[in-house]
Amino acid sequence: MFDPVIAPSGTLLGLLQRGRGDGTLHALTAPRAEALTALNHCVLRDPRHDWQVENRSLYYARLYLDLNGGLDAIEAHLFDPEDVVHTDESRTGLALAVLGHLASYGRRDALLLLRRYAAHGSNWAWALDELALRDDDAGLRALAAPVLARFATDPEGEAELATAVRDAFEPRPWRLWAEDARESIATRVRAAQETGCFDRWQRQLRPTGPRPGWSVRAVFEWAQQGMERGAALHVPAARCLVAVAGPEDRPEILQAARNGIDGARCTALRYLADGNDPDALGLIEVAVADGTAAVVEAAVDAFERMRSVAAVDRARGWAQRPDALGAAAGRMLACRGGVKDRDLVLAALREAVRGEGPDAPTLWTLVDGAGRLGIACAAPVLRHIYRETASSHLRGRAARALAATDPSFAAGFAVECLWDCEETTREVAARHAETGDTRVVERLRRLAADPAEEDEVQTAVRSRFGPDATLG
Repeated sequence: MFDPVIAPSGTLLGLLQRGRGDGTLHALTAPRAEALTALNHCVLRDPRHDWQVENRSLYYARLYLDLNGGLDAIEAHLFDPEDVVHTDESRTGLALAVLGHLASYGRRDALLLLRRYAAHGSNWAWALDELALRDDDAGLRALAAPVLARFATDPEGEAELATAVRDAFEPRPWRLWAEDARESIATRVRAAQETGCFDRWQRQLRPTGPRPGWSVRAVFEWAQQGMERGAALHVPAARCLVAVAGPEDRPEILQAARNGIDGARCTALRYLADGNDPDALGLIEVAVADGTAAVVEAAVDAFERMRSVAAVDRARGWAQRPDALGAAAGRMLACRGGVKDRDLVLAALREAVRGEGPDAPTLWTLVDGAGRLGIACAAPVLRHIYRETASSHLRGRAARALAATDPSFAAGFAVECLWDCEETTREVAARHAETGDTRVVERLRRLAADPAEEDEVQTAVRSRFGPDATLG
């Protein structure tokens, strides 16, 4: 997956890439050609840093509808010769998802384009999943022959077909094809379904990893073997220790946590922290001071999982450390601290933005903490994060925190959040946006009538139309 280049937040392209509500509002007032150019840029060059969890497809599909945009650019992208060379689903996934939403809104040109790509494109499985949710039985049956033609009839091809059937996200097309009137199609699909079920059963009979009766040393060795081949196994290894370790093994575990090889040390630290061992905090501090990068990461992660009063007290002393443990302490206080910890959490929030920028991973927890603790002084920093972050999830967290800390949120950012790409952010907006702005009332009514809108958002909208509501 390429690393997207995000335009400045003050530009139309930058707003649309971020999925901000202001992106839609600006696009609707900009020259149509300019708006469509920016929209196509986003759909054809996925701007998400984490395309598997961030939402954009419904957001872009709605804008295509509002702009009455054509699909020529998407068609050219899908059937570009590059589709044969670069088959990673991240190249075409967003475009296919947008077409899926457009098809659900009744755009037949989107439905036909999805059918054509499912028959001929490299990322056909994604297109088929989109069609499984929107197409009729006749349309799906017509795709059986071209899809099955992708798989050779030799043993290798049949094995690949069985894998495709087994791993399909939406099973509806395969179920239809298994009952197809054409015996050649139905027979192949049923055989692939049976093979897939058998493969799944075989994997369940071949468990790997620790067995009952293992010793503490064997668990440590297993964790180290995983580390040597690039697989971090210290977390499941720590759970194994819970089953195999007794009181007599504590000295060995403490020794491993103090100066063992990396696999054993990471496992021991996790085990001791999860059990709130009285020596865990001291050993975590030592590990951060003299451990390898892998040990430091495991120690910090183990510390953040701790729930004890002693851990929170220690976090207050560590919060101003200029290292990974200090950052973790700030996050712990954001999650489990009290009102007296507001200043430490605010300082950690400001330092993270200054040092790492508005997309720092640590901000997710700190932003939540600012909202949970009601830190009013954090509002300027939260507004900066809201505007500048490229992560729509982080922006949504900032919106929730602003709703709890910033009196201007309801008349400000909450209004644009009604058009945001993330449904959780739209839900926050639906509960807080002031209805003095006529755009708010109109938007709430449109969301309430939109069959593609999430249930949680529509529930929030209905709460605004209740007997005590002030909608005009």
